[in-house]
Amino acid sequence: MIKAGCDICAIGNRGYVLGDVEEMAAAADDLARIGEEFGDRDFLLPEIVAHLKTLGRYIDPESPIETWQSYRGNQKLQ
Repeated sequence: MIKAGCDICAIGNRGYVLGDVEEMAAAADDLARIGEEFGDRDFLLPEIVAHLKTLGRYIDPESPIETWQSYRGNQKLQ
């Protein structure tokens, strides 16, 4: 998903978001291919969230918004 250009980020310990609608639209073909290749990933949700955390792609919903980080593709925004 990251290589496809989505700003995927774990939210808390329970889920993730793929990023902005524009990013998802631009990556629609890649996202469709990923969906076809890997199918339903709901059962992997805890592992996906844990992996995103190791990459620093994590937002604690209880933390102040100033501590949240943004990415564009694989590039961390300052």
